Amino acid sequence: IGTKFWETISEEHKLNNQGVYTGDNEQELERIDVYYNEAAQGKYVPRAVLVDLEPGVMDTVKAGPFGQLFRPDNFIFGQNGAGNNWAKGHYTEGAELVDQVLDVVRKEAENSDSLQGFQFTHSLGGGTGAGMGTLLISRIREEYPDRMMSTFSVVPSPKVSDTVIEPYNATLSVHQLVENSDMTFCIDNEALYDICFKTLKLKEPGYDDLNSLVSQVMSGVTTCLRFPGQLNSDLRKTAVNLVPFPRLHFFMVGFAPLGDSKSSSFRSITVPELTQQLFDARNMMAASDPRHGRYLAVAAIFRGRVSTNEIEDQMLNVQNKNASMFVEWIPNNVKTAVCDIPPTGLSMSATFIGNSTAIQELFQRVNEQFTVMFRRRAFLHWYTDEG
Repeated sequence: IGTKFWETISEEHKLNNQGVYTGDNEQELERIDVYYNEAAQGKYVPRAVLVDLEPGVMDTVKAGPFGQLFRPDNFIFGQNGAGNNWAKGHYTEGAELVDQVLDVVRKEAENSDSLQGFQFTHSLGGGTGAGMGTLLISRIREEYPDRMMSTFSVVPSPKVSDTVIEPYNATLSVHQLVENSDMTFCIDNEALYDICFKTLKLKEPGYDDLNSLVSQVMSGVTTCLRFPGQLNSDLRKTAVNLVPFPRLHFFMVGFAPLGDSKSSSFRSITVPELTQQLFDARNMMAASDPRHGRYLAVAAIFRGRVSTNEIEDQMLNVQNKNASMFVEWIPNNVKTAVCDIPPTGLSMSATFIGNSTAIQELFQRVNEQFTVMFRRRAFLHWYTDEG
């Protein structure tokens, strides 16, 4: 997911896969230093650190089309793998590697003028992303207690499962995220598959299709950080608008227009259509239904040549029609941001971030699976063996 995200935003900033700028619009470069360092010969290098406990995945990235983009020193990997075991990632294998990672993170942090925070992409079902990911988050938290920590976390789902013990790993991770993250965007494989089947009408969606959906959302969420804009222009402001209580920082995300890439280029989409799609449960990338809960706060990010007035009207319209979906004790809890530059290949798009009480369905689901196994003490020896 991480690499896919960098591919997407490199395209948007008109950087080729060597990191050289090829565009002609000043806005694309104005805040490029938020995500890139400028190196020699006008090359832009992502400020990213890539971590894994086994060398396989890293080699694929290095050999891929964007392998030359990243800093070679920022690839950090172990040799043994975590075997989908959270305890291995958090306490044994991961703990051995974590200091190496923190050194590189420190180097990147020292390079920046005013460090805002950290952005993580990881899964909660495995050993490395979940176990070592949460270890890293808590260690970075110790070292930079006043910086923002935002995570894009892929929640496991029963329909799309790699291993039996995903519910264990996820439960252990969520506990960590509640304490140590400031914003967590929940992404759910099941919901992504549903979107691929039902909306995009794909016959056999692969991980590539899922990742490109996620990277569209990530690109949308980070638009305000990367292009000049008025609202939510940094991580902290976004959090201020979306988090009413520090522990309630798990968001649902959505994206519009979702449609088949071939047909979308022919018809132009309107703001009312975009808004309607945004609040549609089928466009949510987390498998919980917003109609079963209420929104504490919402942020919508529109991109492209759109009139601000029209957007404001539409958003008010949504709030008035569905007043029951928003809690009444937070007035004006819907914020909108607008950015002129649309994503590659679209004339306009919108990204949705919602802090809804319905997110509990997602945790509920993991919890049920956890309980079923834990009641019988199934597979526990994998964890107790690691201490």
